[in-house]
Amino acid sequence: MKYKIVSDSTANILELEKIPFQSVPIKIFTAEREFLDNENVDIKEMVDYLTTYKGKSGTACPSPDEYLEAYGDADYVFCVTITSTLSGSYNAARLAKEDYESANPGKKVFVVDSLSTGPEMELIIKKILECIDKDMPFEDICHEVTEYKKSTHLLFALETLANLANNGRVSYSVAKVAGILGIRIIGKASNEGTLEIVNKARGEKKTIEALFKNMEGSGYKGGNVIITHWENEKNSTELKELILSKYPNANVVIKLNRALCAFYAEKKGIIIGFEGISKY
Repeated sequence: MKYKIVSDSTANILELEKIPFQSVPIKIFTAEREFLDNENVDIKEMVDYLTTYKGKSGTACPSPDEYLEAYGDADYVFCVTITSTLSGSYNAARLAKEDYESANPGKKVFVVDSLSTGPEMELIIKKILECIDKDMPFEDICHEVTEYKKSTHLLFALETLANLANNGRVSYSVAKVAGILGIRIIGKASNEGTLEIVNKARGEKKTIEALFKNMEGSGYKGGNVIITHWENEKNSTELKELILSKYPNANVVIKLNRALCAFYAEKKGIIIGFEGISKY
């Protein structure tokens, strides 16, 4: 059987080993410019430009046709999207699934609404890879991934929420607090897939400690962790070292955000995907 994994570009992945993979790009735009979140985008240029841009900015999800093209000719397709509460990406992938299965009897597409973004999406994709490596039947993989998703979590710490506020993801009153006197906003992906503010912390040290405390509060006990950032290797490494000081066998990976996650997290933002207890 021929497998393929697809995701929108918020997963921060461009390629995978062993299994064919395709990232379907989301667009970031202003009244003046547009950035396509693919392998050619200059993320630094985009972030620097948006830091000084004073107008409205936004994003546009892939179309069903773009997903349909990404599915290719695989027998089994697994597609992971950003939370459906923040984007139409999931709905577009679902419409493409219906067209694909209708045009290709016997072929199947499993679309996963991550109810999250970034590194939590990558954890889900890694679970799919693990199941394929075990030669599990398609329906068993779907069940395994659905159950696994219940125990993955996402936290973030942001110095600025300007782009989130401009897109209506958080209120302007909350956004104004971030960055004042060194305050960072700590939030999470809720069970419903919305962004939920859980803490405020002043200074880098307290922010890292608060993130780790929230991870353990969500049941983290040494499993897989993916930390993504833009221009904040220092704090990302400090969080990794704090995790490993208590859980020395933990698998902690640090990566750079690609364009869409860098757009929302902005400079110095940190996003953490990790394994914990069931959310339900």
